[in-house]
Amino acid sequence: MEASFVQTTMALGLSSKKASSRNVAVERKNLITVCRFSVKTLLEKYTAEPIDDSSEEFVNFAAILEQILSHRFKACAPAGPVSWFSSDGQRGFWDYIRLACSKVPNNCVSSIENMENISTARAKGRAWIRVALMEKRMSEYITTALRDTRTTRRFYDSGAIMLRDEATILTGMLIGLSAIDFSFCLKGEVLDGKTPVVIDYTPYLKFTQSPYLPLVTDEDSWYSKWHKMEQKFRIVYAQKGYLEELVRLRESQLKDLEAENRRLQLQLEEAAAQNQREKRELEGVILELQEQLTGLIPSDHAPLAQGSKELTTPLVNQWPSLGTLNGAEGASNSKLYRRHSFMSTEPLSAEASLSSDSQRLGEGTRDEEPWGPIGSSEPN
Repeated sequence: MEASFVQTTMALGLSSKKASSRNVAVERKNLITVCRFSVKTLLEKYTAEPIDDSSEEFVNFAAILEQILSHRFKACAPAGPVSWFSSDGQRGFWDYIRLACSKVPNNCVSSIENMENISTARAKGRAWIRVALMEKRMSEYITTALRDTRTTRRFYDSGAIMLRDEATILTGMLIGLSAIDFSFCLKGEVLDGKTPVVIDYTPYLKFTQSPYLPLVTDEDSWYSKWHKMEQKFRIVYAQKGYLEELVRLRESQLKDLEAENRRLQLQLEEAAAQNQREKRELEGVILELQEQLTGLIPSDHAPLAQGSKELTTPLVNQWPSLGTLNGAEGASNSKLYRRHSFMSTEPLSAEASLSSDSQRLGEGTRDEEPWGPIGSSEPN
């Protein structure tokens, strides 16, 4: 008995879950269908004048979009759970938009947050819908929000439109609204968050039968085909306008990047020129220091002073070879040459220097004495 009761209870639970899932699927289908009709109505009714809050078609579209964004939203009401179409369930979707759309470049989230006359979440959500339509970026906002799947699953229950394939269909429909100019005043009772959202289904339930045509004819079928083609053409034309506007935006961004690239190139050239100027200044400082060093050498070492002006040449062994000296005198005075490196002796008089040094060295030199400085004193 108990086993049969448990089986019956489980069967009832499964059937109730299936019925609930079917109801949720019907809700999704109905909302997406009504939204498609609403977008088509806006495209058909649009003229050269911008659409504002006085348009019944827009008011209905805004109500439908709010219902879609609030479908299966995880909102906790103080009086218990609420249905997907209740007025209390409309508060809260702004919290999701605020987080999920924060990555949209040049978004309007911060400006809506700072509005003084808007305080409730519902009012901010309605203001965001109007600002996004005026910016012609509603589809971009929704697409960016859907990419953040983690945040979307955090705010919506399973079966919500924002978690199913219908969300992609929604973004495709919203692209056509970029061809319409909207103008709204972000004040008044519409944005106070107290007015409930009600969808008017009567415009989509009307059926007009022309009295001049029979009920079913070939002409009627051709007329319906033509009407469908016309609707498709209008949608494609609206999408074309949106894509052209997007191309213009990207071209302006490309021009800005090219200008920035030119500016950076000019800065690089200026830095290179500055580097060359500093290099020339450093070379002048080096030459000036060489001249000062030449002036500090004593006059007794005039040949060294003369050689110090040629510091730019390598200091290598530039003394003339012993073969250039005259005969045996050069060979006998070979001890005068040090084993170290000296500068060039071209400005010196080789004959005068060697003769004077040989005389001084001949007075007190020894055969076994190693080579040493010229003019050194005799050892004690």
